[in-house]
Amino acid sequence: MKRRLTSLAAACLIALGAAHAGNFIPGYVPSEEIKEAQKQFSDNKFGIFIHWGIYSMIAHGEWFLNREGVTTHEYEKLAAGFYPSNFDAAEWVSVVKASGAKYICFTTRHHDSFSMFRTACSGYNIVDATPFGRDVLKELADECARQGIKLHLYYSHLDWRRDDYPLGRTGRTTGRTPGRENWDTYFSFMNCQLTELLTNYGPIGAIWFDGKWDHDADPGFDWHLDEQYSLIHTLQPSCLIANNHHEAPYAGENIQIFERDLPGENTAGLSGQEVSRLPLETCETMNGMWGYKITDQDYKSTRELIHLLVRAAGRGANLLLNVGPQPDGSLPDTAVIRLSEMGEWLKHYGETIYGTRAGDITPRPWGVTTRKGNRLFVHILDYQDREIFLPFTTARVREAVQFSGRRSLPFRQGPDGIYLRLGHTPSQQGDIDYVVELLLSE
Repeated sequence: MKRRLTSLAAACLIALGAAHAGNFIPGYVPSEEIKEAQKQFSDNKFGIFIHWGIYSMIAHGEWFLNREGVTTHEYEKLAAGFYPSNFDAAEWVSVVKASGAKYICFTTRHHDSFSMFRTACSGYNIVDATPFGRDVLKELADECARQGIKLHLYYSHLDWRRDDYPLGRTGRTTGRTPGRENWDTYFSFMNCQLTELLTNYGPIGAIWFDGKWDHDADPGFDWHLDEQYSLIHTLQPSCLIANNHHEAPYAGENIQIFERDLPGENTAGLSGQEVSRLPLETCETMNGMWGYKITDQDYKSTRELIHLLVRAAGRGANLLLNVGPQPDGSLPDTAVIRLSEMGEWLKHYGETIYGTRAGDITPRPWGVTTRKGNRLFVHILDYQDREIFLPFTTARVREAVQFSGRRSLPFRQGPDGIYLRLGHTPSQQGDIDYVVELLLSE
């Protein structure tokens, strides 16, 4: 163990040396590899978030350690009983693939400090601290490669267990030993784990950080993001970086995240930041929690979830939809059903979502538009009339067709926009999304 840890530490130092040599602050310019990865990310449009850890055993959400006043000494005992006998990476990835999602974002280490992968940087991990003893991340990475699903990795910037993590606004009741805070050792620990994640698990599509907000009350706190981001881009030049800090993007970040809100909205109070020109992603729960909560059965309907996906696409964003696996490693039945139904819808309408960008017409109360080349897709999600006005003046429309069935629809185009006559009122047919395709002149 000591020999392995020493070699990893050396690898970290080498990578960090390269990171300093290629510092991205100020004036970060993304590489060609990053630009291509950003395009592919934006084309994918749909991913699945997976929040899973020893907190699932309590079945009360991923913030249990912080919210319930439990000490880490007691919480750690969960690891000795963690044996997810029904975990099956092939089944997970098959469910994700059937949903139409193109990537998975897996929680490698959440705020509770427990690592869901084999790591030499800490013994507090699923291989060394549980009777299960399997590297679920390795199994998941191998299966994603087999089934053609991209793998992204969530990684917490904060830690409620380690004494060396500088205490922030959360984790103040978990029984950490005061006076042992040491940013240098904690920073080295994180970079040691990031080196493992980007070395041992094949190509990683993105590192998804969370927790920087823990020190927002201390404006002088320096996370050394430039060094960490340089380390990531050095280890895997095409790995994208996202940070759920609820602020405008920092140099070196390649994706902008919006938590529980679509870009430009702020109903949850976490997304008031300006929308950047980076690829965008909205993360949202399928029910109310991220981690498994046994009493939370208030799942959004399939219709609501599809509308969320479409509205995200109409704003140029991906949807990262969360699933919280159960303690035994199986996915909740309701979640599997919802994902299957989304996949069936995408089999018919995926062409209007995948590979598109936000349409020329900004989001309206009735819905959104997406565009792919000279095809503008009008997604009518909430409209009650047979005629709709589209303020579209950027190109001439050659033809308007109902996407499903390819029936031509009458329209007239004037200097202010287009009056489009629908084949029927969407509510009469129970359409989840009444899609009209406008074919534009080249």
